[in-house]
Amino acid sequence: MASATTTLRDGLPDRYLTPADIAELFDVPLETVYVWRKKRTGPPGFRVGKHLRYDPAAVHAWTTERMAANDAA
Repeated sequence: MASATTTLRDGLPDRYLTPADIAELFDVPLETVYVWRKKRTGPPGFRVGKHLRYDPAAVHAWTTERMAANDAA
């Protein structure tokens, strides 16, 4: 059985991430995460009832896309 501290490759936890996790991961204020969500510029998230969650694999894919876009610019 996996614990909450088990991590996937690339250092992301093996659980769905919260907005606070995203803010900590990217070292940005929590409000920035919500602005990214509103503007649809951040990693894709989904709702579970009233709670916002992020799939670690989708966050990794978004990060990879952003890095590739920066390298191309």
